[in-house]
Amino acid sequence: MSPAGAPTPNAFIRQLPKAELHLHLEGAVESATLLELRKHHGESATLAETEALYRYTDFPSFLMAFKEVSAHLRGPDDYELVTYRLMQRLKEENVLHAEVYVAVGVCLYRKQDFAAIFEGLERGRARGAREFGVSLLWIFDATRHFGVEEAQKVFELAVRYQDRHVVGVGIGGDEIKAPAELFRGVYTYAADHGLHLTAHAGETGPPESIWGALNLHAERIGHGFSASQDPDLVEELAYRQIPVEICITSNLRTGVCKSAAEHPVKSYFDQGLMVTLNTDDPALFGTSLAREYQLAQQTFGFTDEHLRELARNSFEASFLPADKKLELLGLFDAAVAG
Repeated sequence: MSPAGAPTPNAFIRQLPKAELHLHLEGAVESATLLELRKHHGESATLAETEALYRYTDFPSFLMAFKEVSAHLRGPDDYELVTYRLMQRLKEENVLHAEVYVAVGVCLYRKQDFAAIFEGLERGRARGAREFGVSLLWIFDATRHFGVEEAQKVFELAVRYQDRHVVGVGIGGDEIKAPAELFRGVYTYAADHGLHLTAHAGETGPPESIWGALNLHAERIGHGFSASQDPDLVEELAYRQIPVEICITSNLRTGVCKSAAEHPVKSYFDQGLMVTLNTDDPALFGTSLAREYQLAQQTFGFTDEHLRELARNSFEASFLPADKKLELLGLFDAAVAG
């Protein structure tokens, strides 16, 4: 599902050890895997019909495409397979660690048996870790426009499973319909139970949406695209070294950013923000993490040294326990020194 003109990553980028911090499981399901699942469910679908589900023209229709793809993930075995396939892809990209959003809010909305689904997720993760040596942690994502009570249910599940590789919570969905301020209570609940906090902010919303996420004590900002409109906010993000999970292709493909020349990724980096590169929904956007690095170099002039810094940021900004983070940073430093 690679779009025409997508950059082919060079050897340096392919070999660079990386972590990915903004990655949605459902948005990483390749069309071939989705077709496999549809056939398993007894549907008579073709690859062309399945690929049609991945088409969209703007951000609202992208959300609909995400919903259509997600609708074909039904039971625990489906979730096990897509997790395993994702980890296989991460291994090919030389991604040593990933923190993966699961749309738990959508599972609850569909009245799926989440306890069973989580067992499938964990089976896939354990198998992927064993076979590919990839580290993976879960972030439970609430759909913000479903409301605060629904978010509370998602965060309670994150607390229940936090001893099983669930490391944090977030809010995705429509940030205009459901501003961050509404979620102050549930974020306090999550923090009080030792979970890490993320928030999608400044993707389709204004800089105020990012300020709102900071007021929730979000430790990382998902997207942060609109921060460039507010110099005080850029200064604050740089001063506090709040990691910003940049998703270049995502912003271009959803039309949030009108052209590559307008994307603020390089100006953020030059102004000292802690930038990380991510794919967001790689199957829906026809990208990979290595391609995002190549795009950063070809389009924005990031040098190899800059890319090393971005890759190091991705480990530094992770929610890994200190000992595991140091271990992966040691592997990273050894690899880039060699």
